[in-house]
Amino acid sequence: MQREQNRLEKALIVRTPLEVEQSIKQMIAGLNEEIARLQGQRDDHIDRHPQLKQDIKLLRTIPGIGMQTAVRICALYRSRNFTSAAQMAAFVGLVPKMHESGQQRGRVMLSKKGSAVLRAALYLPAVVSKKYNPDIAAQYARLLQRQKTPMQALGAAMRKLVHICFGVLKHQTVYQSRQLEISATGA
Repeated sequence: MQREQNRLEKALIVRTPLEVEQSIKQMIAGLNEEIARLQGQRDDHIDRHPQLKQDIKLLRTIPGIGMQTAVRICALYRSRNFTSAAQMAAFVGLVPKMHESGQQRGRVMLSKKGSAVLRAALYLPAVVSKKYNPDIAAQYARLLQRQKTPMQALGAAMRKLVHICFGVLKHQTVYQSRQLEISATGA
C-alpha cells in the first residue's frame, strides 16, 4: 500500500501520463478494498470465537495495544505453550545478549533470534506505551537516567510490553498499572 502511495506521489510530481496516474489510483483503491475485506474476515473470525474475542478485549485494556497488535499477540500466545513471560519475550527475540570475543567486551544488544516481524510489530506500540502506559513510562525514564540510549530503553519497553500482555492473558484480568497502585498506596 505504501509503495503504491509513494508511486502516486512521485507520478504527481513529475509529468506522468494521466493513464498511469489513474492506474495507480485504481491499484490503491483495489488494495484498500482488499484490506477492508480481510479486516472484515478477521473480525468475523474473532466474533465466532468467544475466548479469542475476550483475550483481545483484555489486551486492548493495555495502553499502547491496539487491535492489530492484540491480534498478533493472541496469535503468538496461542501458537506456543509458553510457561513464562520471559519465554515468550525470548521467542520474539527481546532478550539482552552480550556480544564478546576473547578479551573484547562488546555491547549488550537484543538477541534478534526470534521473529523480526513480531519485533517490528511491537515497535510502535512500545513508542506509544512509553507515553501513555505509566509502568512502561516509568521504566523508560529510569533507563534513560541510567545512561541507556533511547533505543535500548525502547527495546526494554518492548520486552515489558510482552511481559504485561502475557500476564493479562495468563490470568485473564484487565490490565492494572502497578505505578497507579503504588501512587495510590503512597509507597
